[in-house]
Amino acid sequence: MNRRRFLQYCGLTSASLLVGNNMFAGEIKRNPNIKPIVGSWFEFKHHNDSEGKYWNPALTKFTDAQWRAKVKEIAETGMQYLVLMSVAENGRTFYPSKLQSRFDYECSDPLEAVLSAADECGIKFFVSNDFWSDYRNVDKMMTDKDIAVLREKGMEEVAEKYSHHKSFYGWYYPNETGLYNTIDETTINYVNKCSKKARELTPNCVNLIAPYGTRSIRFDDKYVKQLERLDVDIMAYQDEIGVKKTKAGTAGKYYESLYKMHTKAGRSRLWADLEVFEFEGEVYESALIPARFKRILTQLEDISPFVENILIYQYMGLMSKPGSIAPAGHNDAERLYSEYTDWLKVQQGLTTK
Repeated sequence: MNRRRFLQYCGLTSASLLVGNNMFAGEIKRNPNIKPIVGSWFEFKHHNDSEGKYWNPALTKFTDAQWRAKVKEIAETGMQYLVLMSVAENGRTFYPSKLQSRFDYECSDPLEAVLSAADECGIKFFVSNDFWSDYRNVDKMMTDKDIAVLREKGMEEVAEKYSHHKSFYGWYYPNETGLYNTIDETTINYVNKCSKKARELTPNCVNLIAPYGTRSIRFDDKYVKQLERLDVDIMAYQDEIGVKKTKAGTAGKYYESLYKMHTKAGRSRLWADLEVFEFEGEVYESALIPARFKRILTQLEDISPFVENILIYQYMGLMSKPGSIAPAGHNDAERLYSEYTDWLKVQQGLTTK
């Protein structure tokens, strides 16, 4: 999935397992071979308003207390990592900046609010370094020299203002080209330049990318050689279930091959970016809503044997704690939150079914 074009589909009624007040088709059974979700993407605004229609309006009105509450609510699910999609978007920032004007949000500094909350509850943030220009023009964002200068100035400013937070774990590079057959030279150049700057500013940082095009990778020696050249700590490949490029229960074979390639290259830890959304209408042309948990559980089971950690795209808008002071998202977001946390309790042996 190209993260620039986000998603959703409607579906989700009653489906899955029976726990508490949640209706499912079948029973929850503990399966120690299924990894839990340990993190999620996080955003201050969804780039495409039609796709983010169920949470974008709410986020503009979030107070400092609500941003903090949202991070703590996520931490309560056992998640340990958050990946910030962007600190800026097409000429405006989500924090007070000398480089660009700030979005007119109720909270004057959402970035400070979420990092402060993350400090308190042990969340590790991968902070975005990009989207300083038009995110839709991916090639220009990754290759234009003037944008590269602006991006580095932005990283310098963000590091100066926020890297003192213990939750500032590393950087996320959000611009992505598809991995069609192999890792292209544009990606290698972009990622390596970003990592060089990141380590100058924050020497102990851990850096992450999330490539799409997973099913189209040609698992051969060329891919291994390109992987050896790519200077990044973690690659969380998109499973592409939500965008309907791959069917739930079939992506595991790609991650098995990736596991072999990463082992051979001895480079970059292998994580997964699991899509928990569906489209309300046309793929890439309509709003995002939560997927059925039964489908998500199939995804988790399928890829768990091959990856170190599983992140999701995404909690914001697609999961929401019932009764939260920071509600945001589709009505089914509370349903998915409850279904996942009920399943997690069984997995952890806190309850049985």
